[in-house]
Amino acid sequence: MDEPVIISRPDVMGGTPVFAGTRVPVQTLLDYIEAGESIDEFLSGFPSVRRDAVIRFLQQAKDRLVESIS
Repeated sequence: MDEPVIISRPDVMGGTPVFAGTRVPVQTLLDYIEAGESIDEFLSGFPSVRRDAVIRFLQQAKDRLVESIS
């Protein structure tokens, strides 16, 4: 079983969904993308987040979106 990409625990950032092993909220990545920033720019600002975690998160989000409209 794959390790989770995103965790949400009351003792980490008050339960805000974050990238596993970090205190970086997933919302921060979405804000970067919404503002037209690249994944590389996000990773530069948050070096504790691994590229593969970002890619896995985006893939999972895409899969769930496609499933929800199928």
